[in-house]
Amino acid sequence: MKAYVFPGQGAQFVGMGKDLYENSALAKELFHQANEILGFSITDSMFNGTEEDLKETKVTQPAIFLHSVILTKVLGADFKPDMVAGHSLGEFSALAAAGALSFEDGLTLVSKRANAMQKACEIQPSTMAAVLGLDDFTVEDICQRVSDVVVPANYNCPGQLVISGSIAGVDKACELLTAAGAKRAIKLNVGGAFHSPLMELAKVELEAAIVNTEIKEPICPVYQNIDAKPYTDVASIKHNLIAQLTGSVKWTQTMQKMIEDGASEFIEVGPGSVLQGLVKKVNRQMPTSSASI
Repeated sequence: MKAYVFPGQGAQFVGMGKDLYENSALAKELFHQANEILGFSITDSMFNGTEEDLKETKVTQPAIFLHSVILTKVLGADFKPDMVAGHSLGEFSALAAAGALSFEDGLTLVSKRANAMQKACEIQPSTMAAVLGLDDFTVEDICQRVSDVVVPANYNCPGQLVISGSIAGVDKACELLTAAGAKRAIKLNVGGAFHSPLMELAKVELEAAIVNTEIKEPICPVYQNIDAKPYTDVASIKHNLIAQLTGSVKWTQTMQKMIEDGASEFIEVGPGSVLQGLVKKVNRQMPTSSASI
C-alpha cells in the first residue's frame, strides 16, 4: 500500500517549486492563481527570495502547501494514494491532495492559519526546542514538572521530540532534560510555541474559518496528527483539524499506525526529505522516496 506523506514548516528552501513552474503548464497556472488568492507574489519569495523571506510563517506555510499540492496535481493519474498523512501544516496539504479540500479553499485556510499563528507569536513571545535521546515518557514527565507553560509538541520519531511553550518554560525544561540525560536539548529558530496552549488565540480564529470551509470525503483515509488514527468522516476531520493547532503532532505514532495498517512504501510529497528520514527511524527496512514529475 502506498502511503503519501506531506512535510510541514522547516522543509522550505529558496528555489522550491521552480522546476514545477518551468516544466508544467498546469503548475504555472496554479502558481499564478495562488498569487491572486494570496494577494502577493509568493512565487517571487519561493523562486528568488531570501531564506529570511521564506522563514516568515505567513510565507513559509503557503509555500510548502503549494509545492506539495501542485506536485500532486501535476502527477495526475500517477498520484494514487492508499493512505495519506501530513506533519503539522502538511495535514492541510494531505487533505487537499486527497480531494477533501479544494486547491483554493486549502490555500486560503493555510494562509489564515499562518497569519493567525504569526499574530499569536507576536502577542506572546514563545519558543520550541528539539530534545534528542530521551524516551517520550521522560520528556512528558519533565514538562509536567515545570511551572511555566511547556508541552511536548512534535513526536517526530523514537528519541526525537520537540517541546513548545513560554521562553522561561522551555529554558527550564531544557535544563532539566539535559540533566536527565538528553543528548541534546536545543532551542529552535521558530516564531513561537506551535502546538501548545499558547496557540489558543490562533485556534479560535482558525476554528471559524475551518467550520465555514467545505470539506469533502477524501479519496483515501487521512491519518491525523492529533491521535494518529485514519479518518474519512468529514465532521471528525474538521474537529481534528481544529484541535491540531494546540495539540501535539503524534508523527511517530502516525507512521507506526500506517505501517500496522499495511503501508509498504512511503512517498514524500513536497520540499526536502525530512519525513523519509523519520520513517527510517521507525522502520529501517521501509522503502521511501520523493514524489517527482
